[in-house]
Amino acid sequence: MNTLTIAKRVINTEIKALNALQNQLDHQFDKAVEVILNTTGRTIICGMGKSGIIGKKIAASFASTGTPSFFMHPGEAFHGDLGMVTPSDVFIAISNSGETDEVLKLLPFLKDNGNKIIAITGNPESTLAANAFLHLNIAVPEEACPLQLAPTSSTTATLVMGDALTVALMESRDFLPENFARFHPGGSLGRKLLSKVSDEMITANLPIVDSNAPITDIINVMSRGALGLTLVTCNNEIKAIITDGDLRRAIEKYGKDLFDLTAQAIASESPEVIKPCASMALAYEVMQNQGINCLVVCNKKEVVGILKK
Repeated sequence: MNTLTIAKRVINTEIKALNALQNQLDHQFDKAVEVILNTTGRTIICGMGKSGIIGKKIAASFASTGTPSFFMHPGEAFHGDLGMVTPSDVFIAISNSGETDEVLKLLPFLKDNGNKIIAITGNPESTLAANAFLHLNIAVPEEACPLQLAPTSSTTATLVMGDALTVALMESRDFLPENFARFHPGGSLGRKLLSKVSDEMITANLPIVDSNAPITDIINVMSRGALGLTLVTCNNEIKAIITDGDLRRAIEKYGKDLFDLTAQAIASESPEVIKPCASMALAYEVMQNQGINCLVVCNKKEVVGILKK
């Protein structure tokens, strides 16, 4: 058994499935995007088994890109969770066969409730497709599973259909990085776009010496600060900076004579500064452009913090 050959066969089978998916897209997709855009409610996604797993991912993608959405398990829905469905919600039901009993049982309620149902199935003639307001066809030529039993190509097609809806909705809403960051405040993008320098800067126990400080004082202050640098100030105004790299280069240059020098002899003048009210996006841009990993934060001329990557 050549497992590499098997892997390539699976990938090629699923590529063919996605090509088929692209070719069978029609105006039902446009209408589905329009319905979701125009709803005043949420978009609820429902599916059983592997379809449910893909549905959870689609719901998560929707929710993080500006389309209020959540996943509902059909079994839980039939036993009380339908109470969360309001008449203004759009309901996306996923079933490759279009005949999943747990999903079909929800149709009477959804119709009586006035919900617009978007069916995602691989069978346009199925019961689910026939009872839906719109149908998105995810039929595939064959599953990658050699027994044609395990959902493989069909779940990939469903996932990609969900991604297509997600991106179409994003672009229709003119969804911007700033919007994405609002829903991802814990991620690096949220930190860049939403946070200010004042939110992230270090203010406690700043490593600071004056220009006449001896090398031993510089080393002690740098070690206590644990930031790999020491600021050189005069009347709390930034004059220069000494990094651990400056220290190493000074040792190579002066050897044991280094200990006869003071801060001003080895410091780098005019360090990069930024205001506390600046955005983290600007701070990252400055650090990247200058090839540095820290900025001195100054309010007017007074040092108020240090920002490290």
